[in-house]
Amino acid sequence: MTEPRFHIIGTAGHVDHGKTALIGRLTGIDTDRLREEKARGISIDLGFAPLTLPDGTVAGVVDVPGHERFIHNMLAGIGGIDLVLLVVDVTEGVMPQTREHLQILDLLKIPRGILVLTKCDLAEPDWLDIVEEEIREEVAGTFLARAPACRVSAVTGAGLPELLAAIQTILQELPPRDADGPARLPIDRHFTVSGFGTVVTGTLLSGRLRVGDPVEVLPPGETVRVRELQVHGQKAAVAYAGQRVAVNLAGFERSDLARGAVVATPGFFTLTARLDARLTLLADTPRPVRFRDPVHLHLGTARTIARVVLLDRDRLDAGDSALVQLQLDQPLVTHRQDRFIVRSYSPMTTIGGGRVVDPAPARHRRFRPEVMTALGELESGEQAFLLQKIQELACARARELETTAGLGRERVAALLDTLMAAGAIRRLGDQWLTEATARHWERLLVDAAGRCHDEQPLLPGIPHATLKGTLPARVSPKAFEELLGCLVAGGVLVQRG
Repeated sequence: MTEPRFHIIGTAGHVDHGKTALIGRLTGIDTDRLREEKARGISIDLGFAPLTLPDGTVAGVVDVPGHERFIHNMLAGIGGIDLVLLVVDVTEGVMPQTREHLQILDLLKIPRGILVLTKCDLAEPDWLDIVEEEIREEVAGTFLARAPACRVSAVTGAGLPELLAAIQTILQELPPRDADGPARLPIDRHFTVSGFGTVVTGTLLSGRLRVGDPVEVLPPGETVRVRELQVHGQKAAVAYAGQRVAVNLAGFERSDLARGAVVATPGFFTLTARLDARLTLLADTPRPVRFRDPVHLHLGTARTIARVVLLDRDRLDAGDSALVQLQLDQPLVTHRQDRFIVRSYSPMTTIGGGRVVDPAPARHRRFRPEVMTALGELESGEQAFLLQKIQELACARARELETTAGLGRERVAALLDTLMAAGAIRRLGDQWLTEATARHWERLLVDAAGRCHDEQPLLPGIPHATLKGTLPARVSPKAFEELLGCLVAGGVLVQRG
C-alpha cells in the first residue's frame, strides 16, 4: 500500500500585497488570528490553514507576514515548505520585501514556486503584462526563473481555479517526505488548553508521530508522551511528515518552551552550541563579515546570535562563500544538510545563508589545511556521500554502497573504516548504519521490552520475534542479533532461553 503524501505551501511577498486575503479565499479561513492583526489589517505572526485541492487531497498552508519588522516570524515559518506562492500586488509591483523574501527563499533552496499576481481586478490587461515582465526580470537567475505565473483576484475569484490546478500539478511532481526517519517537529506555536495542558504546533519535517508515543522536547531535553494529535483541527491517531500538526504533550510545562524548540524521536537529536557550515553572502551585502562577527542565525523555527569563525580567511566579502564554524549563544537542534539564514547584527537585514555540514564538530584551529580538507570531504566528498546514502537507506550492505557510489570494493571498505573510526557509523552483522540510527534502534528495543512488561506483567519477557518486529524490515537477522547482544552485554536487557 502506498504511503500517504503530504506537503506544505507557504506564502511570501511584501506587506499588504494580498497574501492573507488570497489564502482566505482559497481556504475559507482568515489566518490573521491576533487582535492587533485584525485592527491593523496586516499579518504579524504566522497563520495556518488547510487547503483542499481539486483532487481531494489536503495540503497545509503557512501564511507569513510581509512587514520588514516581522521578518523573524516569516523565517520561522518558511523553512519547512515545499511550494511557495510569491505574491505581488499588480498595483504596486515588486517592492523591498518582495526582494528580501525572494533572497531568503533562494538561499533556503525551497523546491518549487508559483508567481501569483494579486488584485488583478484593479488593473487593465496591458498593465498586468508589464507587471509580470517586471517580476520575471526580478526572479531571473533564481529557483523561480521558470515558475508558472497566475493572475488572480481574491475579490472576484478570477484565476483561482487555475491557481489551484497549478498547485496540484506541482505538488504531484514533488517527492514524498521521509516518513520512515526519526520524527522531527520544530515548534512554531505553543499554548495551554484548559484540562489538557501544553499544546505545541509545527510542521512535521520527517518521521511520524502516534498517540501514546514517547517524544523528546529539546530544549530542555525532557521525554514526555503524546497525549493527543490534531491535523488541521481534526483528531488523528498518526501524523505524517509533511503535515501541520498540533501535539498535546502530557505532563509538560509550557513555561519550559520557546519557539525554536523541537519535538523529536527520543535519543536521536542533540542540542549543539557549535556547527560547521557552508556560508554564502548575498551579492548586495553592504559590508564584509569579519572573523568572529556576530550575526542573527535563523534555522528552522529557532533563532539565536552566532559568531562567525572564519577558518581560512579574515573576511568574507559580498557574493563569496566559505566553510566556517558558527559558535552559538544558545544551543539548538540541527542536522546535517539543514539550511539556514543569517542577518546582520545591526541593523538587521538579510545578508546570506547556507547549509550545515557538521552539526556537532570539535573546535577547529584556523588556517589548518587538514581542517579545510576534512570539511571539504565531509561537505561533498566520497565519505559524505556514503554517509548520506547510509542515512537514506537506514541500513546498507557494502555491495549496495558500491553500486550506488560507483566505487570499487576496496575504496568503499576504506571509506567505511574511516567513518567507523570517526564514530559516524557502526557495523552490525553484514549491514552498516549511522551511529545515531543505532542509538535510535537500541532505544526502540528497550522501549518495546519495557512496554511488554508494563502491559503483560505475567509474561517472562517479550518474544524474540516480536522484539525484532519493532525494527525496520530491512534489518537483517544477523544485524538484529548483534544489536541485541550489545544491549544484553551492557546489562540493559536480559535474555533468557
